[in-house]
Amino acid sequence: MHELPQIRFKPIHPYAWLWEPLEADPAFVLRPMFGGKAAYLDDKLQLYFTAKEEPWRGVLACTDRAHHSALLAEFSDLAPHPILPKWLYLSETADSFEKTAERLVALVCHRDPRLGVASQTRKRRGRAGATRHHSAPS
Repeated sequence: MHELPQIRFKPIHPYAWLWEPLEADPAFVLRPMFGGKAAYLDDKLQLYFTAKEEPWRGVLACTDRAHHSALLAEFSDLAPHPILPKWLYLSETADSFEKTAERLVALVCHRDPRLGVASQTRKRRGRAGATRHHSAPS
């Protein structure tokens, strides 16, 4: 009897439903980052989705500190992330996690200037000493 090959299914990220509205935009890129998923739009890091243990279980809104007060006033469930305080954190345990997360995605879709940070480029030397630019670490 022949043994059937094992098929491995890639698990679906628990927050994949959140970035689905962004997928139709040609400027949208989703990249793995530190065990989570980083959502880019127009070469700016917008949102980071992470499903690990707290405080890494929810959505991080990537923004400049200058926009914190306006976003915190609008979204009561957001708070500066305890480890990355430059970004705002929406914990999965928040009372209105789904609603707030959907609203953050809608802001990104509408290119709200309060969200998004320019991604840092890394330079690597090629064999001939050429410099290549990468829009984000993988």
